[in-house]
Amino acid sequence: MRAWLSMTVGELLQRSPQNIAASLAAAQMSRRLAGEPAQLRAWEAEVALLQEVLSAPRWQGATLALEYDMLRLERRIDAVLLTERAIFVLEFKVGQGSVTPAMLAQVEDYAQDLWDFHAQSRGHPILPVLVLTQAARVAPLQFGLPIGGVAPVAQANAVNLGQRLAALHDALPAPVRPLRGQAWLDASYKPVPTIVEAAARLFARNSVADIAEARADTDNLGATTAAILRALETARAEQERVVIFVTGVPGAGKTLCGLNIVFGEARREGTAFLTGNAPLVAVLREALACDRAGIDLAIGPSNDPDRRSRSGRLRQARHETSQALQNVHRFLADNAHAAAPPAERVIVFDEAQRAWDAAQAGRDTQRRKSVLTLSEPAHALAIMARHDGFTAIVALIGQGQEINTGEAGLAEWGRVIAASPGWRAVAASRALSSPEPAQRLSEGPAPWLSIDDALDLTVPIRSVRSTAGAAWVDAALRNDAPLAARIAAEAGGVPYFVTRSLTAARAALRDMTPGLRRAGFVRSSGARRLRAEGFDAQLVGTEEPVAWFLERWPDVRASDALEVCATEYACQGLELDAVGLAWGGDLMRASQGWGCRRFAGRGWQAVKAAEEIEFVRNTYRVLLTRARYETVIWVPPGSAEDDPFHDPTRPSAEMDRIARHLLDCGARPLAPTVPAEPVARPALHFALAAET
Repeated sequence: MRAWLSMTVGELLQRSPQNIAASLAAAQMSRRLAGEPAQLRAWEAEVALLQEVLSAPRWQGATLALEYDMLRLERRIDAVLLTERAIFVLEFKVGQGSVTPAMLAQVEDYAQDLWDFHAQSRGHPILPVLVLTQAARVAPLQFGLPIGGVAPVAQANAVNLGQRLAALHDALPAPVRPLRGQAWLDASYKPVPTIVEAAARLFARNSVADIAEARADTDNLGATTAAILRALETARAEQERVVIFVTGVPGAGKTLCGLNIVFGEARREGTAFLTGNAPLVAVLREALACDRAGIDLAIGPSNDPDRRSRSGRLRQARHETSQALQNVHRFLADNAHAAAPPAERVIVFDEAQRAWDAAQAGRDTQRRKSVLTLSEPAHALAIMARHDGFTAIVALIGQGQEINTGEAGLAEWGRVIAASPGWRAVAASRALSSPEPAQRLSEGPAPWLSIDDALDLTVPIRSVRSTAGAAWVDAALRNDAPLAARIAAEAGGVPYFVTRSLTAARAALRDMTPGLRRAGFVRSSGARRLRAEGFDAQLVGTEEPVAWFLERWPDVRASDALEVCATEYACQGLELDAVGLAWGGDLMRASQGWGCRRFAGRGWQAVKAAEEIEFVRNTYRVLLTRARYETVIWVPPGSAEDDPFHDPTRPSAEMDRIARHLLDCGARPLAPTVPAEPVARPALHFALAAET
């Protein structure tokens, strides 16, 4: 049971506030959490107020849960009051008299998380209530109560709490299906964490099984994790060298599996997560370092008033995270010509299908002179083979996410393993069946390859709203509108919306991200003519993505300022709750379906090479699968031909065809909304003490 203490209201009235507070303190100690006298006094005041309020006859038979753990948020609800009619989410601010946006966002997010992730909360009204015990005045009640949904946050103080709870309760009709308190307590609360949240929990040595149980279908994720560990243990027992390939559809949890190997209960000394995705490394490192250093991300890492005093701990934490999360290109360059084996005996190679071929790996750039002479898969095996006995590479393979030239693909991994004595591999059948030869590990059975289909992740878990999103995106991008429409219809709709108005897109994204949830815009790096639409700003470097993903409005660098777009390079491997996709002219509708092009000089040039066409298509696949909840696709209006200043690089007829295709595929037209102003919200808080 996730509540530290639960009881009927009758039982609540029979115990003293001191007795109940002592029980909560004992529960706190059993979880190895530090207790403070101030917390004990706050519990006593909270319980005394609840006893006074709930002594009224209407609350007889109600159930109360105190300190209900919210796994995804790493926080706890002070009290959940369960009646036959509704679920009251009560957040107490004992001794406080003024409301802040962060307080409202906190209790609203609690309610939203129960609605999304608690099995017995769907179909019942959820009423969040912020209780400021010392407030002289609070906002009036709003009575637009949903029947089965999350109501606006109500405010109360110590004087009027009873009156306001009664008014909210009595405004609801008697339910057809009464809510039963014990059934609600016994039901599962299984949230899907974001990648950053998951990494934070795993860094504290929690198991992937504890953090990725949103639906029954995530048994697939547990089975894959078990298959990885099984292959590692077999190789360790036999003192073998092994490459374990983990395949899967976009958003199915490949990165989560990899992080579990590095940070989870199975972590062993000498394990590192390697990725060529520099923004992913930067964002995860900073989030984990801030958490480890005790810097409160709830107010934004750069705004923490105690950050300067914690700088020493932050430096140490950054050092720790830099060992576990490394840039794969630098790892290979640093170890390519060393004689000694690396410190790591097990490496997780993220997006391994994107490892560079020999030509790309050996290419000099303005920033570096290459020291690599082989393909990155070949260097990886040569480096890890310096270990005597057991060593392993866990290669995470993302289908349909190749977005750059010079990517070697699975075929190069297979060629290198076959040519490297002493190495064997384990993979699912999917690794042999790609329609693209470059993405097939082998053309058939091979003596060095064992098959374990548990290593294939087939169920998307990123999308909380629908598991049909990845299949719908694939059909839409493969020009199969009938199939996409059928997928959308069978799923009861997919969480994709189309609008031609940037203002409407911004308003919708703010409306879709209540509480602590966050939104942001993404765009293709090839969408060069968005400049003419007034929306060309994009993230650069590695510092900008850190601020974009971790800071919060009113910091204008934050994603939820909705001013700057992340490209496919900045957002791959990461996610937001709601995403706005600004559609560019690099993928457009032609007579035979999709056409791809690049902008050069003053006009567009057609892309004809099959490999480059697939890169552009995969770019939009990445962008369309970044949202946990909804994706709003903004197709710019373009330039009308009868406009005296018509711009031929973005004709409105082309944009019209794109929007029409998406709607034909089953995306929904965005309903008009009132333009919303951004709300100051706290950043996600990664305080791990509540669960460790």
